[in-house]
Order: sequence, then structure tokens, then C-alpha cells
Amino acid sequence: MKTYVVEVVIENKPAARDPEGEAIWRDLIVREGFEAVKSVRSGKYLRLLVEAGSEEESQNLTVKMCNDLRIYNPVVHVCTVSVKGVRN
Repeated sequence: MKTYVVEVVIENKPAARDPEGEAIWRDLIVREGFEAVKSVRSGKYLRLLVEAGSEEESQNLTVKMCNDLRIYNPVVHVCTVSVKGVRN
């Protein structure tokens, strides 16, 4: 068994409003003058260490966990799971 580093990113779907991202964007433009920033989308980031027999197993286990525990709402969120490597 190896320990894999797995990242989970939860974002609002493109059609869903993102009030937090909009507030950050307004602050960047109005308060700080970063006019080059055209959009900000906020989300959640999870970094997990998952013990599994393979990379695929660690990803499948993480997807199952996200779905079973409902850590995101599939109606308004997109959940992306990526295995980033093996922990040394």
C-alpha cells in the first residue's frame, strides 16, 4: 500500500452565481486597481493523503467519499479529483 496525495477542488458551476468571487473581484478592481483581472471564481480546496493499492484506487475512493458524504452539491457545484503523486 502507498500513500497518495489527492486534491479535491469544489467550484460553483459556470451558470451559478458566485457572490464570494464577485466580492473579491470588486475589491481587486475598486480598491487595488487590478483592472487586468476580468473574473474571479471562488471554491473549496481539499488535500488528502489516501492509502491505497494504486493511483486509480485512491482516486476512486476519494470520489466515493465526496459523493457518499455529500461534501458538495452536484446541482450547483463541480467537483474535480486529481491524484498528484505518492507521498514519500
